[in-house]
Amino acid sequence: MHNHAPHNYNCPLCLAIQGIESDATMMKQADIFYRDDLVMAAINSKFIGNNPGHIIVFPVTHYENLYDLPEKEGNRIMNIAKEITLALKEIRKCDGTMILQNNEPASGQHAFHYHLHIFPRFEGDELHANMSDSRVATPEERKPFSSAMKEYFNK
Repeated sequence: MHNHAPHNYNCPLCLAIQGIESDATMMKQADIFYRDDLVMAAINSKFIGNNPGHIIVFPVTHYENLYDLPEKEGNRIMNIAKEITLALKEIRKCDGTMILQNNEPASGQHAFHYHLHIFPRFEGDELHANMSDSRVATPEERKPFSSAMKEYFNK
């Protein structure tokens, strides 16, 4: 209904779900630390300002945005998001967490597959001021974050 993906959109999250690593997706399979029949979670390939290693949670079925997302997947995403925030508190010793989700280009959605960002927050991290200060982290830079989350979820 409110979709903006161009015709023949090569969805980077769908590629990751299929296990494909290519120039069309920055996500590597090593970034993924959680998967069940409805959702996946991974370390985001982009590091933002003073908040490296934030997480995205997304459905394994392609839905462009929140408007299209079925309740079953939405509920599962929120349940996993809660588990992830508790993991971040334990692993990263963060002072808080923040959830961000964009719908449509006017909100900043750039990957046209629903995904929920989860940021560990630290006193004075200035995340909002640094949102435009992002870079693609190397797989090696992301590995410690995904490894810690894999260990947490495989207990």
